[in-house]
This record gives sequence, structure tokens and C-alpha cells, in this order.
Amino acid sequence: MDSSIILLTFTVYLAVLLGIGIAAWKRTHDLADYILGGRKLGSLVAALSAGASDMSGWLLLGLPGYAYVAGLEAIWIGIGLLVGIWFNWKLVAARLRTYTELAGNALTLPDFFEQRYQDTSRLLRIVSALLILFFFLIYTSSGLVAGGKLFTTVFGLPYQWAVVTGTLAIVMYTFLGGFLAVSLTDVIQALLMVFALAVVPVIAFSHSGDVVATLSELSAANSDFLNPFSSAAGETLSVTAIISLLAWGLGYFGQPHILARFMAIKHESKVPKARRIAMIWSAISMVGAVLAGISGKVYFSEVLADSEKVFILLVESLFHPVIAGICLAAILSAIMSTADSQLLVAASALTEDFYKALFRKDASQRELIWLGRVTVVVVAAVACVMAMNPANKVLDLVAYAWAGFGASFGPLILFSLFWKRTNRNGALAGIVSGGLMVIVWKQLSGGIFDMYEIVPGFVVSAFAIALFSLTGQQPSVEQRLCFNKVTAKRQENMTS
Repeated sequence: MDSSIILLTFTVYLAVLLGIGIAAWKRTHDLADYILGGRKLGSLVAALSAGASDMSGWLLLGLPGYAYVAGLEAIWIGIGLLVGIWFNWKLVAARLRTYTELAGNALTLPDFFEQRYQDTSRLLRIVSALLILFFFLIYTSSGLVAGGKLFTTVFGLPYQWAVVTGTLAIVMYTFLGGFLAVSLTDVIQALLMVFALAVVPVIAFSHSGDVVATLSELSAANSDFLNPFSSAAGETLSVTAIISLLAWGLGYFGQPHILARFMAIKHESKVPKARRIAMIWSAISMVGAVLAGISGKVYFSEVLADSEKVFILLVESLFHPVIAGICLAAILSAIMSTADSQLLVAASALTEDFYKALFRKDASQRELIWLGRVTVVVVAAVACVMAMNPANKVLDLVAYAWAGFGASFGPLILFSLFWKRTNRNGALAGIVSGGLMVIVWKQLSGGIFDMYEIVPGFVVSAFAIALFSLTGQQPSVEQRLCFNKVTAKRQENMTS
């Protein structure tokens, strides 16, 4: 395939993103603009930005690779994620948008937790910011691994140079335009992703002739490959395995880069339309990703050495270089749309939750914006170093970070929005116990320990929040009043 045409496509694509970054630079006047875009996102931008920043490179590399190896077993992840997306938009989006504004106009999750529980000790802010930095370094490195695989396969770059190239591309416009640039570029990236995921499996199956006959041949060769209740190796999926795959949906409640889109939406009334858009986009994307992996099993006669390259290899084999360039740009889009959001949230944690909150309360807006930009570069550099091992699996890295955020913050977000009895000690206990459980559980294996670590982490965190809240001090009058104001404000928004 003519890589020069693909390179030209990539260059045009990156030039467009850079242009958006420059335009967003001119509209970024203070830290609130840089971190949350001034809370001005409409339904379409919020929905597609949340979806694109959520899915990352694993949607076009990890999930198709998993389906290529495991067959329809992969469908359980998609079901769990779709359920999680719906509940996150339904239960969390509107309430979090209203509560973060009334709770001191909080710009970050650590800021919200501190304001929500009036934590003068700053422990909630510090602990949650540290967890954000830890898990986002792992999460961001997964995107850079995906970028390394893309540039290595397409352009033949050495893996380490490919990772550096991908890092520079992501930092470029995130540095300039902050949240607004990230959100606007996410719309382009989301459309590219869904286009590629809809087209590639259709073309791949059409090349095999009679799709039904081809799938029948595949099923005859391995009857378990197309059975969602058994692994490709012929073993019946255990209850633990199915729960683990479905449990990916639990992670949504605690992902800072997704929750930031809820906090940034212009008005609560925009949420229902955004939820519908998000569900349609996500359903098409995940079905396409699973089918892409299965179509790769049909299309390629030889077993691929790296299953996570199945989508890339399908695109290179099936399309003219111009169309291939667009589809491969979709992979770059998936990588960039998540990594840029993660870099921005990590930078926000360092800027807003450490520097401003603990050291420079009177820092100027210009100073904070530039510190945020410098922090983006520093975090990206550390994640780049972590991504240098080509043996890393994208899906494994994403799964670990996803579980960490889901267990650390997911239960607390739900308790914060729905239970006024939650107190500061309960919040702190939930964050710490959930994060530690994920880290410890990940090191164990065999029997019950084969369950995805988000499940025990989520359960332990929820139990700790309830226990420490019920046995501890009652929330203050101010906290209960703010909770009631949120309820009243939401009722006002729904009737107006």
C-alpha cells in the first residue's frame, strides 16, 4: 500500500486539529475555560465528546483484537458498556452538572468532593487527585501504546519512535486549546471512528462472498467461536467470567474524563438529547468493533501474530490508500480523543487541586493556564516513557485503569448525588478502599480472584462509604442545605 498517500491523509487530519487548537486558544481566557470550556457544550458535542474520550484506541484495536481471538464472547463487554453508558447519562449527568455548579462552581472531581463534604483538611482533594494521576498515567500510556502499534504497522517506524510521534501529535492541540479544543476535535474523531467501524466489517464480509456460508464454515471449524456462552477454546464461560465482562459497565460512574463532559454541558435540559446521541453512537461503534474482529478471522487465512492489529491490517488489505488513510485516521482519532482528555484531567488535578489549592491560592488566571499547559507536556512525557514496552497490551492497560477509576470514584459519585447522609469520612474511606482493592486484587489469580478487579473494588468502596457515613458524624447543616438546593434546582429546570 502507498504509505505516502496515508501520510498525506494523516497530515491533513492533524492540520485540521491544530487549526481547532489555535481557534480554541483565542477563546480560552481563564482556568474554567481551559478545564471545562466555560460549561458551554451543546448536546451533540457533549455526547460525541464523551463517547470519543471514553472509547480510546481499545475500541479499534483492543476490542476487535479480543473478538478476533475470543469470538462472540466479546459481546458481553459491549452489553455491559452500553448498559453503563445509559445509566451514567440517566442517573449522573444532570445531577452532577447542577451539583458541581452549586458546590462552589467546582471544576474538577477532587474540587467537587472537597466542596460537597466541606473538607477543610484537604485530604479528599489530595487523595483523589493522586489517584487520578496514578491511574491516568497507566490509561494514557495505553493510548500511546496503541499509537505506537498504528505508526509501526502503517509506516514501518521503530516502535519507540512511533510512540514519541503519537505523543507529539496529541500534545500539540491539547497544549494550545485545552478543553474546548479537545471537545471540538472529539466530534470529528467520533464521526471518523463510527464511519470506520461501520464500513470495515461490511467490506470484509463482502469480500468473503456469501456471509452466511462463510460464518457457517467458521462455526463448523470452531463451533464455540460464535457461541457467546463459551470461549473459543471450547470452555463454557463461568458466571465469574460473564460478570467480569459485564462489569465493565460499572466503570462509567467513576471516569473523570467522561464526568468532565457532564460538568461542562451547557444546561441540564441538554442531557436527554445527548443521552440518545451517545447511545446510538456507542451501539454502532461497539457492534462494529466486535464484527471487525470476527470478520478478520474470516478474511485472514493465517493466524495474526498480534491480534490487536487486526483492524489495521483489514484496512490496509481492503481499501484504496485514500479510504485506508481515512479509516486509519479513525484509529488515530480514537487514540487521541481519549489521551487528550486524560492529559487535560491529569493537568487539571495538578494545577487546580495541588498548585492552586495548596500553594498559590492567589495565582492569576494566566499563570494557571500556562501551568496547565506545561503540566500537559510533563504528564505526556511520563506516560510516553511508560508506553515504551512493545509487549504491552492495550486492552490490559485500559482494563486496569478503568477498574481503578470505577472502584475509587464510581460509588462515591452515586452516593454524593443520591444520599445526603454521606459524610466526609465515608467519602474518604470509599476512595481509598476502592482504589486499594483494585491494586491488591490485580496481583492475585485463581478461583474467585480471576474476577475483574472492578467488581470487588466497587463493592468494597460502596460498603465503606455506607459504614463510615452511618457510624460517623452527621453531615453539616450547610451540606444538607446544598443537597436540597440541588434537588430544588433540578425540579425547577425540569419544569421550565
